[in-house]
Amino acid sequence: MAVYNYDVVVLGSGPAGEGAAMNAAKAGRKVAMVDSRRQVGGNCTHLGTIPSKALRHSVRQIMQFNTNPMFRAIGEPRWFSFPDVLKSAEKVISKQVASRTGYYARNRVDVFFGTGSFADEQTIEVVCANGVVEKLVAKHIIIATGSRPYRPADIDFHHPRIYDSDTILSLGHTPRKLIVYGAGVIGCEYASIFSGLGVLVELVDNRGQLLSFLDSEISQALSYHFSNNNITVRHNEDYDRVEGVDNGVILHLKSGKKIKADALLWCNGRTGNTDQLGLENIGIKVNSRGQIEVDENYRTCVQNIYGAGDVIGWPSLASAAHDQGRSAAGSIVDNGSWRFVNDVPTGIYTIPEISSIGKNEQELTQAKVPYEVGKAFFKSMARAQIAGEPQGMLKILFHRETLQVLGVHCFGYQASEIVHIGQAIMNQPGELNTLKYFVNTTFNYPTMAEAYRVAAYDGLNRLF
Repeated sequence: MAVYNYDVVVLGSGPAGEGAAMNAAKAGRKVAMVDSRRQVGGNCTHLGTIPSKALRHSVRQIMQFNTNPMFRAIGEPRWFSFPDVLKSAEKVISKQVASRTGYYARNRVDVFFGTGSFADEQTIEVVCANGVVEKLVAKHIIIATGSRPYRPADIDFHHPRIYDSDTILSLGHTPRKLIVYGAGVIGCEYASIFSGLGVLVELVDNRGQLLSFLDSEISQALSYHFSNNNITVRHNEDYDRVEGVDNGVILHLKSGKKIKADALLWCNGRTGNTDQLGLENIGIKVNSRGQIEVDENYRTCVQNIYGAGDVIGWPSLASAAHDQGRSAAGSIVDNGSWRFVNDVPTGIYTIPEISSIGKNEQELTQAKVPYEVGKAFFKSMARAQIAGEPQGMLKILFHRETLQVLGVHCFGYQASEIVHIGQAIMNQPGELNTLKYFVNTTFNYPTMAEAYRVAAYDGLNRLF
């Protein structure tokens, strides 16, 4: 057994682990990365964010081709199978792995491929694929092992028609009808993807409203769009049991209803990847979803051990995970890079996409904040008309007395890009956070960003 000494050992090479490793390395620390795969990138690159968003992009292109009158002049609509579309995602994954492998090489971070676990508070034992055990001794250790889909014990995920959001990437055919159980972010995204391929989708939601954390008007817009695109949403339903049969799956609901489809995609929750870490050897406990608790410095109950990313829970976004990892390393190296990550925009890659930051109308009403609303509908925006993307709107919530921007909510084409302009203004100190910025600034024309100017004028016209 070889023994190696490091300043920092990072477990998991997803966004959180990468952010932590790079920050520590750039601060002059000797760093090692441990990952259970034989390639870096974590679940984000191989199973989650990258493949699902690449799939979405390809499906959206297919939808544009099949609905655009210009393309109909040169040919009939075309049908694409799920495996065909998946090939484009595989190309993106390989490019991402190559880029990220280069980061570790350039920053002199040693990478160990194998299963890492705690022998004690300063020692990680790595069991490599060939059975060799390496021992890494470190002053500080950062847990960034991510998460995986939650799998209830009463569902047979070995059945060839039952999938979760990881195994769906191995789907070898295109179902005619698909049940998606769980209408959270992942469930809604995959419902959009399969609907775009012409699949009839039954989206089962155990709540009364899609993505209830969103502004209610945005949530309603998504529901309306789903209803027009082969997606049947069943609210306030819980599963009783899942029955796998030879030619499909039957979902039995507690309400007494039964739904049959060619396949079922389970998208109801995630579990932290902590079960193989040997946390019992160092006294760290996890909650019912396998997540570890950290303080605002991302330190666990053990002083030299930190956590970041999905393994610590909220907000379980790749964007936030990278910043959390960077901040955890910042707490160790004390180079001024630490911050508590709570200014996180929501990015939901349905078709069309959704993004928001700040307060929504429900929250402001409950807090009795005197706010007003400004809206810009994409159907009237020149750039959206040119792109053939008329669905959606930008909505700005602002204080009617100070004009401070309180929230930005967007549904439609390029929403996840558009939101960052509002985020930048909301982060300005004092009176610099003002709705007037959008009317006193010249935006390129035609652009989607110009929606801020339109929404700002709409909001100011409501004041009296």
